Amino acid sequence: MMDDDDQKMAIMRKAFQMFDTTKCGFIETIKISTILNTMGQLFDEGELQALISEQDPEGSNKVNFDGFCNIAAHFLEEEDDEAMQQELKEAFRLYDREGNGYITTSTLKEILGALDDKLTSSDLDGIIQEIDTDGSGTVDFDEFMEMMTGD
Repeated sequence: MMDDDDQKMAIMRKAFQMFDTTKCGFIETIKISTILNTMGQLFDEGELQALISEQDPEGSNKVNFDGFCNIAAHFLEEEDDEAMQQELKEAFRLYDREGNGYITTSTLKEILGALDDKLTSSDLDGIIQEIDTDGSGTVDFDEFMEMMTGD
């Protein structure tokens, strides 16, 4: 059984890796708000900027995974798993407009593409393949949860 912290770490690592498309071990600080949004995390923009400048004193506009964790953890602390699941459900629902309980992989591609404009079409296809393991062309909530939480 993973404890909360392990699960949070797994989620953050997954999110970090999704945005570290060049696999350089850094993500642009500008993406952090997007990641938090993706995770359904509410945050205060000013507070976020303050945390970012703390983790990025040189103003390189990049943070490594530890820096990202320090920032994200600040906002994730108040969350319990149920709230997290609830928020992911909300995020999912936003895209599952027909309420079918699934989204198409092309919708998911749009979401991921919108989150990170550096992802190439083949990057996206790779991500989709990992998620849509049964090749159904759709991603149901469980698959989406798994992608976001990496359980």
